[in-house]
Amino acid sequence: MTNSSLPVVTEASYLTLHYRLASQAGDDIVSTFKASPATLQFGMGQLAPFLEKCLLGLPEGTHQTFDLAPEQAFGPRNPDLVQRVSRATLKQNSQLGHEYRIGDLVDFAAPGGGKFAGVLREIDEESALFDFNHPLAGQQVQFEVKIIGIL
Repeated sequence: MTNSSLPVVTEASYLTLHYRLASQAGDDIVSTFKASPATLQFGMGQLAPFLEKCLLGLPEGTHQTFDLAPEQAFGPRNPDLVQRVSRATLKQNSQLGHEYRIGDLVDFAAPGGGKFAGVLREIDEESALFDFNHPLAGQQVQFEVKIIGIL
């Protein structure tokens, strides 16, 4: 079979693949290479849109690594997403008696019933400082993929 007759990834593809997302230093964030491959339907939110964009047009059998700048991945850090939250708001989003530590990831109720999360950076008697940026915002990441099958 020649490369021109191999199926390629389209916006309607079902894929079986191995993938790895790693930090710039090469530390795995998520990887399927040492486990079962992933099977997913393209465009259904199972992979982030910027990762799907890397896959479009690749033929079955491709094993490729992409180095993604922050703007291509989780975006730049936004200083406006580092915000103070009152202790009353924190208490509303807590289990009774919960003690917080710097670095804790805390879920908050969003208007409309959704949730969003922030990392606790500081806390005092009056308020707490949370970083609501994605943990990988501002970082270059590496995306490795091996496309096993395309339907």
